[in-house]
Amino acid sequence: MTPSVVAVTGGRVVPVSSEPIEGGTVLVVDGRITAVGADVPVPEGARVIDATGRWVLPGFVEAHGHVGLHEESEGAAGNDTNEMVRPNTAAVRAIDGVNIDDEGFRDALVGGVTSVVVKPGSGNPIGGQSVAMKTWGGRILDEQVIRESVSVKSALGENPKRVYGERKQLPSTRLGTALVIREAFTAAQHYRAARDAAAAEGKPFAVDLTHEVLVRVLDGELYWDQHTHRHDDIATALRLADEFGYKLVINHGTEAHKLADVLAERDVPVIFGPMFTSRSKVELRDRSISHLATIAAAGVRVAITTDHPVVPINFLVHQATLAVKEGLPPQTALEALTTNPAAFLGLDDRVGALEVGRDGDVVVWSGDPLDVHSRAEHVLIEGRTVYTWDDEARVGTVVERAGR
Repeated sequence: MTPSVVAVTGGRVVPVSSEPIEGGTVLVVDGRITAVGADVPVPEGARVIDATGRWVLPGFVEAHGHVGLHEESEGAAGNDTNEMVRPNTAAVRAIDGVNIDDEGFRDALVGGVTSVVVKPGSGNPIGGQSVAMKTWGGRILDEQVIRESVSVKSALGENPKRVYGERKQLPSTRLGTALVIREAFTAAQHYRAARDAAAAEGKPFAVDLTHEVLVRVLDGELYWDQHTHRHDDIATALRLADEFGYKLVINHGTEAHKLADVLAERDVPVIFGPMFTSRSKVELRDRSISHLATIAAAGVRVAITTDHPVVPINFLVHQATLAVKEGLPPQTALEALTTNPAAFLGLDDRVGALEVGRDGDVVVWSGDPLDVHSRAEHVLIEGRTVYTWDDEARVGTVVERAGR
């Protein structure tokens, strides 16, 4: 079979993981990047995208969103974010509820977002498994999946205590929420010991899907995505992680600046945001875009989230721009959209940088993407064009399902 070859030439190539290349070329063969540089020969017959005068970057990674799981304009019928029937629903999987025709995926392309980690919501102390996926390209969801299960979503703070407190059941307090998580992991430890003993003795053993997922967290196979805003809840997240030894990632981190040195010392990353919101609840009263710069300056690895549909996913880059305005270094802002989330969610073998061996997810921007006047003009996912912008007609075109 003849290989598919695409060359993006002549632009300011910004791999993010290395220095920019003026007049560079990115070569993609059969969906993977095979060369990045200033003197890359373009094979005969390659499809050439002229990026002269443009910026060329890796597709952005939205590290925390609900696109496709909480569909736009569909109301309750399109909202499958929370299975709030019991506090621990670790066994549910976001992949089973994502609709890839959700309009939010089209918006993602407009904003240069080519990968997203779709997570269950924060109604439960333990909400379920996230899925890492491309934002376009498949006829069915399975063709867009990067990894079926990346992490388990967990929530501390207002949301679970509100949901279950209104029902007058556990957990109705922060104490109860921590108890649910602690009991769940303790039970998973006992389950793992009993399962392994049965396997060693060749005895049958009844599989429990919830315990199996939490064992994967304990074994370091899945990350623990901890929804938490207030600094005291972040402290609880650290305490629980110390007790059970799992890989903790702070999601939101509204008051993470108050513990930035601790997070940096422990190398606990923060997925910060969403930033374009009001102080809609008590946990957000100390919300400030400037906190991201403070956290990053302390040495914490950071990513940025829209929490789509809380903030439209195509505004991911605009949040980065305003964070730069408030003191975040531009290079750190680009890392927060690309290399960082890919690295601390274990996706950096596939996405997050223009490097040989990674997926050919390449976005040609009209200029610096951190300039609000710039726009994504050509979006490739695994070397396939999925979105183009016609500047003369002032219209963007998405390759729809029939053309995939």
